[in-house]
Amino acid sequence: MSAVIASGAEFTANGFAGARTRLRLTRRGRVVFTSLGALPLVIWAALSVLGAGVAAADDAVGPGASFEYVTVGAGDTLWEIAEATDPGADPRVVIDDIIRLNGLDSSVVEPGQRLALPAAN
Repeated sequence: MSAVIASGAEFTANGFAGARTRLRLTRRGRVVFTSLGALPLVIWAALSVLGAGVAAADDAVGPGASFEYVTVGAGDTLWEIAEATDPGADPRVVIDDIIRLNGLDSSVVEPGQRLALPAAN
């Protein structure tokens, strides 16, 4: 019969139950752990941003909206197009509607560009 003597540690049926060490993550482990934790937040933010574009387009269009289309000529500006579209309205408001309706990044237009115009009120 043999005996094992261990001072300061115990053996159990499941294995060694000695001094417990603290879990330490490497730098790579922290990056992976943080990325997995942040992934749902990133997906939610991306879907919110993409969904907001559709909602903004729905607000600009509205139910039963009708459009006219114009092709931008050489030297045309959105100000001139807005004044011709709705002479009684403030051109700044009409320009904002044209920008939102067509998804433009700025008020700069190029010759040959086709624009949807909101119906005059």
